[in-house]
Amino acid sequence: MESGPATADTKPKGKAKLALIAALLLLLGGGAGLWFTGILPGMLGMGAKPKPTEPVAEMPKPPTFVDLPDLVANLNSGPRRTGYVKLKAKLELARPEDIAGVQAAMPRVVDLFQTYLREMRPEELRGAAGTYRLREELLARVGPAVAPARVTDVLFVELLVQ
Repeated sequence: MESGPATADTKPKGKAKLALIAALLLLLGGGAGLWFTGILPGMLGMGAKPKPTEPVAEMPKPPTFVDLPDLVANLNSGPRRTGYVKLKAKLELARPEDIAGVQAAMPRVVDLFQTYLREMRPEELRGAAGTYRLREELLARVGPAVAPARVTDVLFVELLVQ
């Protein structure tokens, strides 16, 4: 008969333990929610504070472009037929101060572009991949030709392959 009073004592202890676990889970869940929403770190002074001596970021400068003369070159299409490419392009420069240097080197740039275009086959210019390869090759050639000016991109205005 002693088993009866022992079970009576364990029931209140079980409810108290369950209430304690529920309260602990509620506190942990609330704390995690406050932490991940950024409220708790701000209350504890751990939030990112702007530095008063930090300089304000400058607005990016608009890009500078230089037009290339229109280029027309015959492609290396073999003896069966003649293929041509017509190219209108712009050079994007890193700084506006580089315009004079690029204009001075323009004959060299045109020569390099013409020479490269004459060695291309019509198949190499097909599709987006061909246009991308052409852009990368022209950019690699124009860089050393206009140094110390820096060309950041070659932009195609018109590209016709016949």
